[in-house]
Amino acid sequence: MNIMTRLEEAEKLVAGMSAAEKAQLLQGVALQLADTSPGIESLPGVCGGEPCIVRTRIPVWVLEQARRLGTSEAEMLRSYPTLRAFDLVNAWNYVAKYREEIDRQIHENEDAT
Repeated sequence: MNIMTRLEEAEKLVAGMSAAEKAQLLQGVALQLADTSPGIESLPGVCGGEPCIVRTRIPVWVLEQARRLGTSEAEMLRSYPTLRAFDLVNAWNYVAKYREEIDRQIHENEDAT
């Protein structure tokens, strides 16, 4: 089933719902989205499964380490041509949400060098 078919099917289902059912559905979707990190993905076999910016192989910890070392966002965007400004926003949100994980990854990678 392609994605448009699923979306069309969902639209039909939503159209037949009461306002209360739609509100309940919306609340459930919002809760699921709140627990995710848009623009960040962790895939086995890509960068050791570390969280990376989607469409790239740039780990979040690399960007955070660069920021801690004083690299400006403009410099990061120049250094990584595939990176977009909103990718940095997603990365900083991820860092804020998972600071201990990112600190651990930075520490582990500093020890490896």
